[in-house]
Parts: sequence; C-alpha cells; structure tokens
Amino acid sequence: MSLIKRSGNVFPPFPALFDDLFSRELFNWGNNNFSATSTTVPSVNIKETSNDFEVEVVAPGMDKKDFDITLNGNLLTISSSREHEDEKKEENYIRREFSYQSFQRSFELPKNVVDPEKINARYENGLLYLTIPKKEEVKQSAPRVIAVE
Repeated sequence: MSLIKRSGNVFPPFPALFDDLFSRELFNWGNNNFSATSTTVPSVNIKETSNDFEVEVVAPGMDKKDFDITLNGNLLTISSSREHEDEKKEENYIRREFSYQSFQRSFELPKNVVDPEKINARYENGLLYLTIPKKEEVKQSAPRVIAVE
C-alpha cells in the first residue's frame, strides 16, 4: 500500500470547470464580456432568421462615426474608440475631465453562408444594429409537403 499526498481539496478541477463553462458564450468559447484588462465590453444579441443574421450591440452615448466594422475573411470585428475632453472654468481654477471609451468584439461568421457585400449597419438610440444577409443558395425554403399515396 502506498500513500499519495493530496492538496486540501479532493476535487479541485470541478469549480474551475464550472466557472469556465458558465463564463463563456455557448457557441463562441473565445468571447466573453470582459477584455484582457477586465473592463466590460458591450453585450450583444444575435438572432438568426431564415434570411439573415441580426446583431444588436449595446453602446449608449456613442455616435455612428465612433464605430469601425470590418470583415476579414469570415471574421467580423466591431470596434469603437471615443475620447471626450471637457474643460470648465470655475472661479480661479480650471477643472479638466477626460473620458476614453473603447471596445472590440469579433465574431466568426459561418463560412460560405453570408453575403459580405450586403452587410449593413445603423446606429439608433444607443444600439448598433447589423444585418448580415445569407446567400440565396443557403436560405431556408419552406418545407415541401409530400403526399402519401
């Protein structure tokens, strides 16, 4: 009989496994809502219809000129950078306040499914909307009814 030395917790990998499992997106394990510096990035909603993918990005206080959206191969990247400087004179001193906001989110689109030339984006009431149309040949058609003879 041999003795095996164990650390305090008999099952150390299980809490880490559950933390890892629930801190990632279901279909894109590389993305979460924190950047490398642990600052939050905007949350997104992604909906698939028979004709397209619809993406909503929460980004209040931004302007449409603050966004950069690129498609490189099948990698869609949404980024934003905004710097605000406000200077106010009060009594005998000057107070300066700086604000810098930036984020970047990337999503891998299904290969040979989307039509990259028809992707469009609009910004309205604090939400960035992207519509990513599917190619005609991959759009779902209505189910065919087969008659029983």
